[in-house]
Amino acid sequence: MTVRQKLWFWAATLGLFIAALVLLKSVLLPFVAGMAIAYFLDPLADRLERQGLSRTLATTVLTVGFFIVLILLAMMLVPLLVQQLESLAVRLPGYFESARLSVATWSALLKDVLSPEDLARVRDAVGGASGQLFRWLLQAASGVLQSGQAVLSLLSLLVITPVVAFYLLRDWDRLTARVDGWLPRDNAGVIRAQLHAIDRTLAGFARGQATVCLILAGFYGMGLTLAGLEFGLIVGMMAGLASFVPFVGSIGGIFLSVGLALLQFDDTWRVLVIAAIFIVGQAVEGNYLTPKLVGDRVGLHAVWVMFALVAGGALFGFVGVLLAVPVAAVIGVLARFALTQYMASPLYRGHGGSDSGPAA
Repeated sequence: MTVRQKLWFWAATLGLFIAALVLLKSVLLPFVAGMAIAYFLDPLADRLERQGLSRTLATTVLTVGFFIVLILLAMMLVPLLVQQLESLAVRLPGYFESARLSVATWSALLKDVLSPEDLARVRDAVGGASGQLFRWLLQAASGVLQSGQAVLSLLSLLVITPVVAFYLLRDWDRLTARVDGWLPRDNAGVIRAQLHAIDRTLAGFARGQATVCLILAGFYGMGLTLAGLEFGLIVGMMAGLASFVPFVGSIGGIFLSVGLALLQFDDTWRVLVIAAIFIVGQAVEGNYLTPKLVGDRVGLHAVWVMFALVAGGALFGFVGVLLAVPVAAVIGVLARFALTQYMASPLYRGHGGSDSGPAA
């Protein structure tokens, strides 16, 4: 088989794989979630095997323990979150009324500063933006409520994911050995090296970033609650978990929490305390948590991760968000490998093979 034929073969294989993902994206969620859980728990299963447990027993202990912890957390947190959501729904009209009064006050002040034409343009711009936001929220809510697929996905996630996680975790070593046996023999060593690099990148980022998000969710939730902010628990947890996308969680959380604080508190210092919680959380994350738990060794730039998550969500929804970081890790490793090959080739060095880099 010539090089061109090999390229066509692997391009066709990749195309079929992407087509299958597109066609089956509505049923992928429990399988992707189960695979992610198995990947996270595999090092612990290997450790238990070294302690003398069989693979099946280690898998059973880890899978049951993992889902028991999830259930206990849900039993503790879900009632609180539901209570806060119900309270928020009750108080939302009052918040809108307070916001309307604030806008009316600012409009009265602007009348003394702006001309009637400028004031009309500002009013039209704000009204257009508000109307667009309201229509977007209404469409999103109606799509969720009208879609029976959402309920089916949730049920499949609860029922199928534990089964998929158990079997994948139990057979993880055998599956990887079988895939290794399928590698083309002439390039098996190079492919294994890239797969190990992908695994190091993915494990370093995903496991480390997940730990950072959980720590921030706890810190923001408890901090806002202790500061007296109503709905602080749900806002803080959402901000912490959303920190998987760099800067999105902290920026969205500080705007939402400060907005709620302005509506709830009359004292400026209490609003500043709310903002300070996010400033402290961002400082601890950037200077301690991320360097210690994630580190620079993963080689995934924050902008690349943000783009991957947004693109994955736009293409495949929540499944795309789950697959975004693995795909970004794979593309990043392969791009670095391709760049290394390019810089060692005559395309970069020229026929003279000079090692001199570009002029400064």
